[in-house]
Amino acid sequence: MERIPILRMGDTLLVTIQVDMQDQTALALQDDLADKIAKTGASGVLIDITALEIVDSFVGRMLTGISSIARILSATTVVVGMQPAVAITLIELGLSLEGVRTALNVERGMELLRKTRQESHLGN
Repeated sequence: MERIPILRMGDTLLVTIQVDMQDQTALALQDDLADKIAKTGASGVLIDITALEIVDSFVGRMLTGISSIARILSATTVVVGMQPAVAITLIELGLSLEGVRTALNVERGMELLRKTRQESHLGN
């Protein structure tokens, strides 16, 4: 089974999905990310889906699940690079990606994570 690499950049984990996600790959990514967040204490997860042309309901639910797991582990998730066709498909499937933050590209996603960190530090 193919594994998706998870890179650490400071206190952010970066995932770039370059392959069409099969169910087993998506489940492995969810487990791997949860483990990596717990081990590193990462406060942010950035998932780049620019290369994904097709997202089915399972992958949509997996992205929501990753965001929920990360939130429980005190990390914020931002999904970046969503193609317009993918966004349309998700809406047609009735998936709103509840709780998942999105940004157009990696640069904007990193900025969103930075702002979220600043707001949480100010709130403490």
